[in-house]
Amino acid sequence: MSYAAVVVGSAFVPSLPLNLNPNPNPNPNGSLPSPNNTSSTGGGAEDPNHYTMKPTVTVAASSGFKWRLVIAYDGTHYSGWQYQQSPPTIQCIVEKALTQATKLERKDLLLVGASRTDKGVHALCQVAHFVTPFNYDSLESIHAALNGLLPSDIRVREISPAMHEFHARFSAKRKIYHYKIYNDTIMDPFQHRYAYHSAYKLNAAVMREAASYFIGKHDFSAFVNASHNDRVRDPVKNIFRFDVIEMGALLQLEVEGSGFLYRQVRNMVALLLQIGKEAIPPDIVPMILASRDRKELAKYALSAPPHGLCLVNVNYNEEHLGLPSDCPKTSFGRHHTISKCKLPSY
Repeated sequence: MSYAAVVVGSAFVPSLPLNLNPNPNPNPNGSLPSPNNTSSTGGGAEDPNHYTMKPTVTVAASSGFKWRLVIAYDGTHYSGWQYQQSPPTIQCIVEKALTQATKLERKDLLLVGASRTDKGVHALCQVAHFVTPFNYDSLESIHAALNGLLPSDIRVREISPAMHEFHARFSAKRKIYHYKIYNDTIMDPFQHRYAYHSAYKLNAAVMREAASYFIGKHDFSAFVNASHNDRVRDPVKNIFRFDVIEMGALLQLEVEGSGFLYRQVRNMVALLLQIGKEAIPPDIVPMILASRDRKELAKYALSAPPHGLCLVNVNYNEEHLGLPSDCPKTSFGRHHTISKCKLPSY
């Protein structure tokens, strides 16, 4: 089975006038039945007051259109992705922007994210989807509208049409997280929001050996924190790779897996930190895995802080990333251009 990564663009979108021009003749091939699932839980020149126009649309009563978002955010000031009224979460802020841009209610949008990142965790490539009862001729204006309404630490990097079969969470096959550790006596002030500072000299070689024990299919019950908001989930996950990469003073831990339990990555990193300090041997990893007991891990390590963790990519089956027929092109944002250079005459 082949997999495809959601590719993210690099252009952030400045303020543009809203010109939503939905297609008044929705395409039956791009339509989808009303979903039964419930929702999971700008700075500079961008002015949200520009984006108040309601599009004129023809609504199909029994059909709708699904749209895929790729979102990047600095999670420092948010309580994770999952929706809750207070304190603010990423999903809450994105839904507010969507309701303003589309003039639809939250219950109609059915926004779902691929990963419920925790408080303080960042994302380069959080994938989400939402639905509308209308189609668009172009996605560039709604893309600009969303970024004009969002705060500067949250950005929609891509917006594209999605097939009915696509689901941001349940279609995901692999996720990649990076955890950054700044390993020097003095912390780099430009890294302090995105990397954990370890003044202890870490042995990257033994951390790499220990990380190799995580690779494969295991029961990760010993590495999951209890959460009263979480449903009972299968503790068996498949880790495809776990790399420890040295980049000068920066250690980057890259883990790719079929999925992750609540705080699983941070708990694995915490144990690797203790191993890197040479406080415990690398072969303690299989012993803790075999115990399937969170209390066993707690004897050696607590969770690593959230700010070093970033969701980097989400991979999907290629067939779920196809585009419906008669749909607008994917929007990666657009640059402002100057058509003429107007110089004063003397």
